[in-house]
Amino acid sequence: MAAPATGGRVVAPLTWRVARLVERRVETPTAQTLVLDVPGWPGHEPGQHVDIRLTAPDGYQAARSYSLAGPADGERIAVTVQRVPDGEVSPYLTDTYAEGDPVEVRGPVGGWFVWRADETAPVLLVGGGSGVVPLMAMVRARRAAGSRAPFRLIYSVRTPDDVIYADELRRRARDDQGLDVAYVYTRAAPEGWRGEPHRIGLADVNSHGWPPDLEPLCYVCGPTGFVETVADLLVGLGHPTRRVKTERFGPTG
Repeated sequence: MAAPATGGRVVAPLTWRVARLVERRVETPTAQTLVLDVPGWPGHEPGQHVDIRLTAPDGYQAARSYSLAGPADGERIAVTVQRVPDGEVSPYLTDTYAEGDPVEVRGPVGGWFVWRADETAPVLLVGGGSGVVPLMAMVRARRAAGSRAPFRLIYSVRTPDDVIYADELRRRARDDQGLDVAYVYTRAAPEGWRGEPHRIGLADVNSHGWPPDLEPLCYVCGPTGFVETVADLLVGLGHPTRRVKTERFGPTG
């Protein structure tokens, strides 16, 4: 059977590949970025994700999906893993997985929630918690491609300590021309921050986003309730549903 075609491109069947850890970066007390070497990796687009599978000595297997954290870099990929208490996969990846150890990787997965460097429209990124990961891949890809598409990121987190990529975001907001970053804190705000902690609302999206008449591309990622709220706000403000792309996650069974 021939491989399916998407947008004029032939998509090869997904296969499991053996990946090995080559670098670990601590992002927050509960989140880490893992850089994996994946021989035969076919490349990917910002916004796509991978499946990571673990196999126990007794043969039991568990797999979870993780967003790719950056643009394609040869046969190396990066994923940022948020440790989930009592999880089957994330505690192993953050606490036990060691440099040189193998895991299985399948991907890239997804073709709708992606940003391509030939896009020139303004871009609005709205992330909740670890939902910032695929959005950061887009921010990094924009810089790597030398794109002049204007980007705005609205990042909702519980506290300042929960900001993933905090130092890099500060640097990029300063140095990446055309990138604006705004935060919404839901539980505790940093000293000197104007306003009280709150859940993201109409005022945040209206103040820090793009007006619909500029026809921006909107990408929203985070927990299901967060994504539904933001998508409804954007559509209510007049953004066409076809230009509001969403990616959501939630607890697994």
